Amino acid sequence: MSDSSPAGTEPVVLDVWCELQCPDCRSALADVSALRARYGDRLELRLRHFPLEKHKHAFAAAQAAEEALEQGKGWPYVEAVLARVEELDRKGEPLLVEVARELGLDAEEFDTALIDGRHILIVDADQAEGKAIGVTGTPTYVIGGERLDGGKSQEGLRERVEEIADRLLAGQP
Repeated sequence: MSDSSPAGTEPVVLDVWCELQCPDCRSALADVSALRARYGDRLELRLRHFPLEKHKHAFAAAQAAEEALEQGKGWPYVEAVLARVEELDRKGEPLLVEVARELGLDAEEFDTALIDGRHILIVDADQAEGKAIGVTGTPTYVIGGERLDGGKSQEGLRERVEEIADRLLAGQP
């Protein structure tokens, strides 16, 4: 492949380090939706898992999100679970299966995936990578090599992501 390809043909990657039992991640959904609407296919949103120890159902929720991704509805599932953070806290894993059923996913397969742990390695790898690059809380965004911590405040984060995305899409370093 040559370097003569036009600038901006490859989508810009935005890694969203998220935890599905995190109220701050739920708040961040508005920004994620706005970014998706503004950039469409020019911005590749990648869900990265960073379950926090203080949330007892976060690890199972991350595995369930991977199963939803495998079944073709990753982000809709993430959004549906985040909309019910408090309910997840009370109900635990049965809620994860219930949300899958509501979205028309194979709920029995979700249940099996949570039992057999087929997605544990993905979640563990994301968490290890997050720790290695300095993620300490959620949500955290990584775009263009820059880490933006949304766990402290969402204030101005979307604007900062847009600034970096616009620069990268214009082909500027």
